[in-house]
Amino acid sequence: MEFMTTKEATQKWNISERRIRKLLKEGRIEGAVKNGNSWNIPIDALKPVDKRIIKPNHNDFIINLPNNFFDEVDNLKKELDNKRPIPKDTLRTLQEKINLEWTYNSNGIEGNTLTLRETQVVLEGITVGGKSIKEHLEAINHEHAILFLNDLVKDDNPITELNIKNIHTLILKEIDENAGRYRNENVTIKGATHIPPDFVKVPELMEKLILNYKTWNKYHPIIQATLLHGELVKIHPFVDGNGRTSRLIMNLDLMKHGFNPVIIKKENRLQYYEALDKAHTTKDYTDFIKLINGLEIEMLKKYLELL
Repeated sequence: MEFMTTKEATQKWNISERRIRKLLKEGRIEGAVKNGNSWNIPIDALKPVDKRIIKPNHNDFIINLPNNFFDEVDNLKKELDNKRPIPKDTLRTLQEKINLEWTYNSNGIEGNTLTLRETQVVLEGITVGGKSIKEHLEAINHEHAILFLNDLVKDDNPITELNIKNIHTLILKEIDENAGRYRNENVTIKGATHIPPDFVKVPELMEKLILNYKTWNKYHPIIQATLLHGELVKIHPFVDGNGRTSRLIMNLDLMKHGFNPVIIKKENRLQYYEALDKAHTTKDYTDFIKLINGLEIEMLKKYLELL
C-alpha cells in the first residue's frame, strides 16, 4: 500500500496541516498509521467530510407508547439507586455473571457455537477442544470490550466515532484486518429487508449519527440508547461485527445514564431481528423499544433480588 505524509494530504485535500492532524487524532482518516511522531496516510484515503457543515436530520421516528410506559423501569431504577453503594463482593460477582452471559449471547447471535460453560472456561484461559481459534478470540475480545466500556463510563467519556471504532477494534482484534475501519465495499444483511447504504456514504452518515444522537436527549434514556443501536446497525459501517458493536454501544449509553446493560438472548434472536428490520424499513421503533425496556426491567430485578 502507498502512503502520503500529512503535508501531501494537505495539498491533495486543500485543508490545513493542523486540520489534518486533528482529524488523525480523532481517528477520522481511514487506514492512517502513526509512525513515531509522523503519520502514514493511505494514498487512496477519502477526504473526511467536514462535520462543521453537517447538520442533524429531522428525526421522524415512529414511537407509539403510552405516557406511563417507563414508570416501572424508572421505579425499579430508583429502588436500586436507593440501595447503592452495592457491596463490592456482591457487585463483582454479579458483574462477572452478567459479562459472561452478555458475551455468550451476543456472540451466539452472530453464530459463535461456544456454550455458556465453554465461554466461561475460555474466559478463564482454558482452550476448548473442537472449537475454532476465531470462536475463542470472539469470547476473549468481547469481554475486553466490556471492560473498555466500564472505563469509558468511569471516566465519563462521550460516545464518539473514535470510541465506536475502538470498540469495533477490540471485538475483532486478531480476527479481521479491517478491525476499527469503516467498510470500503457494499454489504447486505442476511434475512433482512433493509439494504445498508453505499459504503461511500458511511463516513458522512456516521458523523450525522453522532450529531443526531446529541439531539435525542429529549427522549427517555432507553429510547435514546435503542435509537443509537438501531441507527448504527442501519448504517452497517463495518464489514463485520456491526451487531456486537451496536449492542455494546447501546449498553454504553444505558450505563452512562445509570441503567444496567441489557442482554439480548440468543434464543430471542428472531424477535430482535424482526424489531430491528421493522425500525429500519418503517422508522417504527416501538417494538424494539418495548424489547429493550423489558430486558432492562429484567436486569434491574436481577440486581434487586441479590440485595
